[in-house]
Amino acid sequence: MLLALLIATAALGDGAVPAKIIDHFESFTVIGVSVRTNNTKEQTPDGQIGKTWQRVSQERFLDKIPNKADKNIVAVYTDYASDKDGDYTFVLGAKVTSDKEVPTGIVSIKIPAGRYAKFTTEKGPAYKVVPDTWNRVWNNPGGERAYQADFEIYDQRAVDPEKSQVDLYVGIK
Repeated sequence: MLLALLIATAALGDGAVPAKIIDHFESFTVIGVSVRTNNTKEQTPDGQIGKTWQRVSQERFLDKIPNKADKNIVAVYTDYASDKDGDYTFVLGAKVTSDKEVPTGIVSIKIPAGRYAKFTTEKGPAYKVVPDTWNRVWNNPGGERAYQADFEIYDQRAVDPEKSQVDLYVGIK
């Protein structure tokens, strides 16, 4: 069995958000656009994540990614300098079946196999529900964070940015 699932409920902030603990999530590769940032910068006009989403949309980077495994968009947080307060690399792209062809200006990264706590946002505007869920995760991530790679998957439930529901995967030890 690829995934061994254990259901857990984590009390997060002002409400309870069910977290699904995935004991063994298989590794996969993402090709996308990357920037270096931190959570303090993201609270200011100098934040890079929103700008990266705009750039990917305007320049149609997702159309340039070869060997896509599916139609989902994947946002990855990796290469942590320390913890949630340090710098990290943000990569916005797609899961691929092969990274043998990486277009110029785009990077390839491997999401490591391991334990992840899966959180699902409420339905609503992506720019609101995703940060709201991350704020709750920072208070209680469903286990001790590994700070190797965390990621969000934007699937068919996120096609309408005003009525999105997104899965967040937080690497845990």
